[in-house]
Amino acid sequence: MSLLHKLLLLATAVSTGLMAGLMYAWSCSVVPGITRLPDSGYISAMQSLNRAIQNPLFFASFFGALFLLPWCAWVFYREPDGIGYGYLFAAALVYAVGVMGVTIFGNIPLNKMLDAFPLQQASDADIAAQRRLFEMPWRNLHTVRTVSSFIALVLVVLAMLARYKTMLPDSH
Repeated sequence: MSLLHKLLLLATAVSTGLMAGLMYAWSCSVVPGITRLPDSGYISAMQSLNRAIQNPLFFASFFGALFLLPWCAWVFYREPDGIGYGYLFAAALVYAVGVMGVTIFGNIPLNKMLDAFPLQQASDADIAAQRRLFEMPWRNLHTVRTVSSFIALVLVVLAMLARYKTMLPDSH
């Protein structure tokens, strides 16, 4: 395996790991924390968080994994032994559907709906209703993203282990 292929696999693992870590951190800290807020605080916090996460560092990891996973799978498919290709292909598929697809077709529409909600002009009843429309669907979708990103990361690690095993000297 060439140095460039090793670096590609490492970059793929890092970007996938960053996304799995981000999703995990949200699941075990951000989501439980904001759940404790009153309705107006919850909506205000989610509006702010959804705006803040749209930044170059997030996009580099989010789209980086989407680009690197299939590229890495293709590179390893073309290797003479093809070791690790299946894991990487599966990781690319899981990430594309379970993280990217769920985000684009699930979480982002909910985020846009919440962002358009006029919190300052809304009544307490409207705020409570908006939270009910948003919170559980968003959390359920986020759980899918978290599990999917974790599975994708495990698959990348398995590909790395499979490749590493072939690089060890024979102990016989």
